[in-house]
Amino acid sequence: MLWLTVRNWFQIIGGAIRLSQTLWTAVDDYIVGALSPSDAALDQALADSTAAGLPAINVAPNQGKLLQLLAQTIGARRVLEVGTLGGYSTIWLARALPPGGRLVTLEYSPAHAEVARANIDRAGLADIVEVRVGAALESLPRLAAENPEPFDLVFIDADKENNPHYFSWALRLTRPGGLIIIDNVVRGGVVIDELSQDPNAQGIRQMYDMIAAEPRVSATAVQTVGSKGHDGFAIALVKA
Repeated sequence: MLWLTVRNWFQIIGGAIRLSQTLWTAVDDYIVGALSPSDAALDQALADSTAAGLPAINVAPNQGKLLQLLAQTIGARRVLEVGTLGGYSTIWLARALPPGGRLVTLEYSPAHAEVARANIDRAGLADIVEVRVGAALESLPRLAAENPEPFDLVFIDADKENNPHYFSWALRLTRPGGLIIIDNVVRGGVVIDELSQDPNAQGIRQMYDMIAAEPRVSATAVQTVGSKGHDGFAIALVKA
């Protein structure tokens, strides 16, 4: 099998992945049904996002619950999210915060931000969440210039080609002992193809290189399969 290129390998396993998707989704549905019962605000957030034509790229319910648990585990009071979409992951994270907690989320699209604000308001979280509209690479310097209290957790789920820049800003804005979580860092395995012309894949590879060379963090990445297919997330602990 050594003669196979990465692209040949993807072609061979592609059929198996398609066959597995039904099973992955069924298992996700089982886990969600058992451990994350239906929630009216979250369900409606997904429904309204779909009705508004937003892409179905939000985290899965069990992934949202994982984000919530991670935030609660570290006692997060301040959360930064890069990439709001319809506010689904925002709701999961904001619900993890204690009284007085605060979440800032950055969204490029005004139309997406409008849907997110409505979803966040319906969930009763409008006083906790601030949605900032504009390109994140413009919003992040403005946020840093405000000299905010360091964030406890940063969740990055935006355009992947800019992940190295987002990670750099997240490291600047996160407290020692805080977490930086980056979604969609496997992308069906394309991330291992160093010849890929996909700017998203290249952005993720550059992010991995940056994290590997960064002494201020300890990090790993985990592959996932489920209703969102074959992907994964990276998690970095900012060292004291």
